[in-house]
Amino acid sequence: MPQHKSSIKRVRQDKKKRIHNRALRSKMRTLYKKVFLTEDPEKAEAALKEAVSYIDRMAVKGILHKNNAANKKSNIVRYVNALSK
Repeated sequence: MPQHKSSIKRVRQDKKKRIHNRALRSKMRTLYKKVFLTEDPEKAEAALKEAVSYIDRMAVKGILHKNNAANKKSNIVRYVNALSK
């Protein structure tokens, strides 16, 4: 365990942030999977829009690396485009 006051506070802050980020990541994964579980092209488009928006926000906040976000968006867009054909 840390000995300095600032280190003790940092541990508390990190714990809160970890819990918050975990919830955000979980929601992102849920939205991502929701797109792949959709068979209807119209519903898939709506789910895609919501997922892409959320993935972009996670990348801006630094919870997700920008390249990882781009790869995820690319995968779901490809899937939705394949449904449309």
